[in-house]
Amino acid sequence: MRLLVQPGDGVQPLVDAIDHAKSHVEIAIFRFDRQEIESALVRAIERGVSVHACIAYKNRGGEGKLRALEMRLLDKGVTVARTANDLVRYHGKYMIVDRKELFLLAFNYTYLDMEHSRSFGIITKDQELVDEARKLFEADCKRQSYEPGLSRFVVSPLNARKELTDFIAKTEKQLLIYDPKLGDPRILRQLEELSAKGVDVRAIAEVTRTLKFESRELGPMRLHTRSMIRDGEHVFVGSQSLRASELETRREVGIIFKDAKIASRIMETFEDDWKQSVPGEAPRERKPPAVKAARKVAKAVVKNLPAVAPVLELVVKNVIGEEAAVQVDTSALEETVIAAVKSAVEESVRGAVQEVVDQNGAAS
Repeated sequence: MRLLVQPGDGVQPLVDAIDHAKSHVEIAIFRFDRQEIESALVRAIERGVSVHACIAYKNRGGEGKLRALEMRLLDKGVTVARTANDLVRYHGKYMIVDRKELFLLAFNYTYLDMEHSRSFGIITKDQELVDEARKLFEADCKRQSYEPGLSRFVVSPLNARKELTDFIAKTEKQLLIYDPKLGDPRILRQLEELSAKGVDVRAIAEVTRTLKFESRELGPMRLHTRSMIRDGEHVFVGSQSLRASELETRREVGIIFKDAKIASRIMETFEDDWKQSVPGEAPRERKPPAVKAARKVAKAVVKNLPAVAPVLELVVKNVIGEEAAVQVDTSALEETVIAAVKSAVEESVRGAVQEVVDQNGAAS
């Protein structure tokens, strides 16, 4: 098994795997804006490789992009299937190469997830895991029911609660957790009971209530992985957070395995992130009202922005020229522009709200 750590390992391991594929590439997609991967899939088709993409029927705010991706891939000869709409989301992300190698990812095929977010991926040639992933892929492509056949292969909403609850229950000394949306009441009680017994339970997570074990929000970057390391050897990496919706109403995919080397590397990353999440040993202060308000406004503004890519394409043509031998990734530019707008709005609103708060404090 191999571990991918984001940011750091980037997109190249995925591109290399597609470029070395000899017969098949099967890829499940929830979000996608990496032109490098799209180009590699096209190159594979041109070499005679069978490429099959299973694309989610929707994601929040990006359904149009998914449909555009479908059309582009179909035009290049990729076999494209769309998931059913019976679940809230089809959120899993994985790729199978030559039906011998599985890339199980906690991150999407996006710049944001790979370049600006803490996340992990696992590459394995364990044939049982590969075969089970193919079984799920085929079922979701054909919109057929899937029956879990391997406890190590964790699939929501079918076996995820049982397998992850069992994984946590077997902890003896230490459980380290990365989770953007840690919130399931039953699992939180389970974690608190472990902590009360003297187990070192720590989470880098966003939580929904005050906990009876240590938790911190990731400081230097966005958190996107869902991962656990148990007793320095056992690992879970996947797409499902420990909250009810991702365990019970969505398609999420993860794997459980034992690998001391991979566990050690994730633990080292966790400890580094833990130290950076809070200065020194001081408890993390609650975000002031100005910060909360600014983030909400910035999120709303960005959500309602008109499509940026067409404008960027027009600007690029005017500035560089249509005939120039320069390839510009407007998807990447679009993400950069949106991030800049969000940052600028957040900063402006935070300053305005803080000024009001300060004035009211001075008046009182």
